[in-house]
Amino acid sequence: MSSIEEGLEKGRKAGKRYTEFLRVSTMSAGVYALPVAGVDTQQPHSEDEVYYVVRGRGRLQHGDVEQAAEPGDLLFVPAKEPHHFHSITEELVLLVVFAPPERDG
Repeated sequence: MSSIEEGLEKGRKAGKRYTEFLRVSTMSAGVYALPVAGVDTQQPHSEDEVYYVVRGRGRLQHGDVEQAAEPGDLLFVPAKEPHHFHSITEELVLLVVFAPPERDG
């Protein structure tokens, strides 16, 4: 994969919201897309996680914190913390980085 758009297309064809495109010994990365009014059903991860909002708008709830998710935002979720995106008003496209690599990736 050479672009986020290619990753999104690959995921859509496979019926997946998340498409991993990088895995090395210290981290993994992928692209995650949620539709307008979509329900984010992800479970807490064993890894620290950084989201970069490529496009779209919504909210991120993690632990006791709720924050906007808008283009250009960088959002951090520590390992094992429950979190989910909600109130998605524009398709949310996120670059996701896990460190260490996601176990289920």
